[in-house]
Amino acid sequence: MKHTLRLVLAASLIGAPVAAQAQRAPLVLAAASLQESLTAAADAWAKQGHAKPTISFAASSALARQVEAGAPADLFVSADEDWMNALAKKNLIVASTRVTFLGNRLVVAAPAGSTVRIPVRPRAALVRVLTAGPLAMADTAVPAGKYGQASLEKLGVWTQVAPKVVRAENVRATLALIERGAAPLGIVYATDAKASAKVRIAGVFPENTHPAITYPIARLKTSTNPEAEAFRRFLVSRAGKAIFVRYGFSAR
Repeated sequence: MKHTLRLVLAASLIGAPVAAQAQRAPLVLAAASLQESLTAAADAWAKQGHAKPTISFAASSALARQVEAGAPADLFVSADEDWMNALAKKNLIVASTRVTFLGNRLVVAAPAGSTVRIPVRPRAALVRVLTAGPLAMADTAVPAGKYGQASLEKLGVWTQVAPKVVRAENVRATLALIERGAAPLGIVYATDAKASAKVRIAGVFPENTHPAITYPIARLKTSTNPEAEAFRRFLVSRAGKAIFVRYGFSAR
């Protein structure tokens, strides 16, 4: 009987690492604008009996560079196609897992107590409002910063507005500048403004003034975690997208 007990115990010890590996939490590198929504999706996934994914939020540009440098991660979610394309060109993602599953809008946000409204036309009025104080924007390499500059260029006001721009490392850092009153206006995503009670949307950029704001997801080539692919499929499913829609994103 003691011999049988030892065999059962040995078998359980051998099997334990395999089970633990199957439930090892995937590591997700995700655009800063997804903070609340992706965290909620991870919570929903965990409630289904899975290990809760670990998520690192930052600018898409910074995360892509981490992947290029060999950072160990399983999934990458970008706030634009360019940074996902950059990883694809270096063969760092599993191409068949790439899906563009979310959309967003670009807005000008102001502190909650502000009464400023952003006039798209006439051009002189737009310049006057945007240059009344510092204009917070994400860095030029960051998707939100690129979208914002593209819009201002399309509207014909970038040259006049550029000297007033204060750059931040990502869209959430931009939001923080507006929240603290360090900038009376800033360019962020609609979902960022919705996530903060300290700001309000003062204006929405016409969608034809900038490239479509899309969020692609893909599994990284270095990933060996079986939970990563399962979580990716959940995120792009109807149930997964519904979570993001609650936070103001559009499903694609």
